[in-house]
Amino acid sequence: MSLKAAVARHPGYSVLLACGVFATLLFLARGPAYTTTVNAFVPSKYSRQLAQTLSEEERRYQKVLQDREALVRKWGPTADLVQAFPPRDDFYTLWDFFIPAFQCPHHVERVGTMGDGGKWVCGLDRIARQKECVIYSFGINGESSFEAELLQRAPGCQVWGYDFSVNSFGPEIERNVSLRERAHFFPWALGAANNHGPATNPPVYTLPTLMDINGHTFIDILKVDIEGAEFASLDKFLEFFGAGHPHSPAGPALPIGQMQIEIHARSGTGHDAFAPFKHWWERLEAAGLRPFWTEANLVYVNLVRGVRPDLAEYSFMNIRGNHALVSEDFA
Repeated sequence: MSLKAAVARHPGYSVLLACGVFATLLFLARGPAYTTTVNAFVPSKYSRQLAQTLSEEERRYQKVLQDREALVRKWGPTADLVQAFPPRDDFYTLWDFFIPAFQCPHHVERVGTMGDGGKWVCGLDRIARQKECVIYSFGINGESSFEAELLQRAPGCQVWGYDFSVNSFGPEIERNVSLRERAHFFPWALGAANNHGPATNPPVYTLPTLMDINGHTFIDILKVDIEGAEFASLDKFLEFFGAGHPHSPAGPALPIGQMQIEIHARSGTGHDAFAPFKHWWERLEAAGLRPFWTEANLVYVNLVRGVRPDLAEYSFMNIRGNHALVSEDFA
């Protein structure tokens, strides 16, 4: 008997059929969810898929770490004998040892202007759905296209910006009243130790101190471009939160979701040689940070002819903790 005939003979079927269709649509509309139990929850298949994806990426990343050590043995054979930028004949640079081998499990896109100033971000669509989010930006230099686009696309976000060399955000924020209301600028420097007395110029603050001043326990997006001071500043950040010990990598989660950073591996930073740079980088990895994108700063190489290509942009995601990139709680 056809469905049409069955409905004609039994009108009650049409009601039952309509209820079934409505229930199916309602179930599908609910999307990913957690099944709550007493004192615990059972993750949905969606959260299991995300956890599995992260686990598989981490397994592949560990293989890359083994490949890095093989490359060190090839050109060293120990880290202290590897040159960061060999003058001739050796076909590698520092950056070949530190590739962005971790694949972000969400949409990756460039935010901000093309060229110098824009950054690669993971999962912005997920962050944009949060009721609140926190952005820290160190190093403004009169250009705020990155911060402005984040604020435009994520209405729940606010940004705290720091740069002692300028007096405000760039025009992308300063000329937009609605964005300026969610942007907070301070002419301060980021450093490894607090030094902000009345006669101090510029005032220097550690990242944990700034988070405490602002009442923040988590930073969704951390941008760092501070001309070489990133090494000591981030070392102190890791130390404060007890993270980044290579011999005990399962430490506490850093209170950040992701980090966009320009690394300045040049003379005077203490990290222009291969061995100290590798040690610093491995501290980031031990803290749960994984690089998912990089760009060489070719603008710098073009402006200052003859310099080493020792500046590079990297984007890292934090694979630990409970935040938008690793948890379906924020989907």
